[in-house]
Amino acid sequence: MRLTTFTDYSLRVLMYVAAHPEGRATISEIAAAYAISDHHLTKVVHFLGKEGYLENLRGRGGGLRLARQPEEINVGEVVKRTEGGDVPAECFQRESNLCAITADCRLKFVLSDAVDAFYASLRRVTLEDVVKNRRALGKVLFPGQARKIAPARKPARARSTP
Repeated sequence: MRLTTFTDYSLRVLMYVAAHPEGRATISEIAAAYAISDHHLTKVVHFLGKEGYLENLRGRGGGLRLARQPEEINVGEVVKRTEGGDVPAECFQRESNLCAITADCRLKFVLSDAVDAFYASLRRVTLEDVVKNRRALGKVLFPGQARKIAPARKPARARSTP
């Protein structure tokens, strides 16, 4: 199954922000790192914000940050939301299906099983799983900040008083 460019960019934005040493980034930084248009990324970032994956930070030092911890963001969920449906072939679109053999075709069942397996595999993966190699990613994405890159971020824990 081929992912749309929108899904690809969505995953890259989330990975960039999750791997960033400061935990936040700007659209311009991300666009430069991936050689992607700011305009395209603005649409992606807006969608990811509406879906609850990103927060916009206003003012000086603003930008984007994850709205949830990386281990709470499921890659399968992101892909499902950004893809907007499971349509591997024409026969899955009732309104526009012109295939003459749809009623007797067994291929649609095979394709349906394949799509289910695809998403089942992705649902086992979190954003944290795909950015565990922060040091390696950081060398490529943040070459000037290589020393700042932490091995992995852990959520802050509340201290208990004795």
